[in-house]
Amino acid sequence: MKKRIKQTFISLVYIGFDIFSACLSVYLACLIRSDGLYFDVNLYNLFWGDQNPFRYVFAFWVFSSVVINVTRGLHRTQRELMRGVEMFYIAQAVLMSSIILVVCVYVLKIQGFPRSVFFIGTFLNFMFFTVWRFFKRTIVNFLVAGGYNNFNVLIIGAGKVGKSLYEEIVKRPELGIKVMGFLDDVKTESPVFNGPPVLGKLIDFKKIARQEFIDKIFITTFLETKTFLKLMETAKGLNLNIRVVPFGYEFLSQEVEKYNIGIIPVLDYYNRNYLRKQFGKRLFDVIVGLFLLLILSPVFLIVALLIKCDSPGPVFYFSYRYGRNGWKFHMWKFRSMTMDAEKEIAKYKHQNEADGPIFKIKNDPRVTPVGRILRKYSLDELPQLINVIKGDMSLVGPRPFVVHEIEKEDLLQLQRLEVRPGMTGLWQIRGRSDISFNRLLKWDLWYINNWSFWLDLTILSKTLPVVLKGRGAY
Repeated sequence: MKKRIKQTFISLVYIGFDIFSACLSVYLACLIRSDGLYFDVNLYNLFWGDQNPFRYVFAFWVFSSVVINVTRGLHRTQRELMRGVEMFYIAQAVLMSSIILVVCVYVLKIQGFPRSVFFIGTFLNFMFFTVWRFFKRTIVNFLVAGGYNNFNVLIIGAGKVGKSLYEEIVKRPELGIKVMGFLDDVKTESPVFNGPPVLGKLIDFKKIARQEFIDKIFITTFLETKTFLKLMETAKGLNLNIRVVPFGYEFLSQEVEKYNIGIIPVLDYYNRNYLRKQFGKRLFDVIVGLFLLLILSPVFLIVALLIKCDSPGPVFYFSYRYGRNGWKFHMWKFRSMTMDAEKEIAKYKHQNEADGPIFKIKNDPRVTPVGRILRKYSLDELPQLINVIKGDMSLVGPRPFVVHEIEKEDLLQLQRLEVRPGMTGLWQIRGRSDISFNRLLKWDLWYINNWSFWLDLTILSKTLPVVLKGRGAY
């Protein structure tokens, strides 16, 4: 009961600071723009004086700002919440209250509401809400690190995850978590040198929780459903908070978000670093792709004229390929074969000189005279810059296979589809069409697992000399 009263009092203090901050924001915003207002700027006129036609709007602004902060949980101390995340929540709350204010001003048709005061007040709201919470967090962290209002914690599971959790807790004294010990049905010794002991087995949970005055428990090991439910029921009877480390976390480098599908909670593992890398790679592809498309436009025109003069048919050839995550797309190429080349595959299939599902013939009779030159120097691949800009492909990546060349039962082939296919890659600089299918797969997988920006630059720098030599292309 005392704890609840204490928490309520602290929440009211925080709300009081928010009210003060919101009032101060409006006051300073009006003071800064006082030359454009029709009333004397003071606290009385701001919210009560008849001189101010916007007094109710300002009062509502303060009220809505504070209420939204409360609904976002910003009226209490969340020790585990990172500063950056808290700032993001504050920004969301300020934006929401500002939008509500704009809607109300528009719906109620309040004329002449000063926009400059609105924008300045919104900025000051965010600044003051953030600044006072920064000082609050600094003071709380100092007090908690000194032992104020610490929590006694029990870790279920003395394995690798339990040990890692304990080590992370020790690094963060500002969390105010004191690990009293571990519970484990198998291990009897502490997983941490000079760390808290293993106090017993799961069957001893109720007795140990009372003896050690436990406030919270962390479950770091997989438990059978019956054991987990019994533990939950006992913890509920003791009024203890339960926190669960996601199963299998130690094998993952991703971050986790929680959301719901209906009433079912779902943990979403995602690799933020991977997303950042992919964003950088995509940005590089677009910039360089546009640049190359611009400077090579005269080459496009010359090749198009040569193709039209060489044989009847369209300039471009579209091949159906598998892209990232199995997305199918039409890959652009300059046409290097006769019009009926696709229909004649069965006629020449027995002459295939490539292993695996790829079809290749060195002296393919379907290739036109101009087509042979285009293929030798990979000029037929240049239109794929359009695919790069569209996002179907990357400048560097695994070789894009024709749809019918992908064998879906081959997991190695499917792994290649985790990233966008490339105009060039290790296969291009190490042999082009001369390399075996299995080696091509291995190089593609090595590229995916060892990708870096510098690796892409290295491959791009080596592509042009290889292409100019004209070796291994047919």
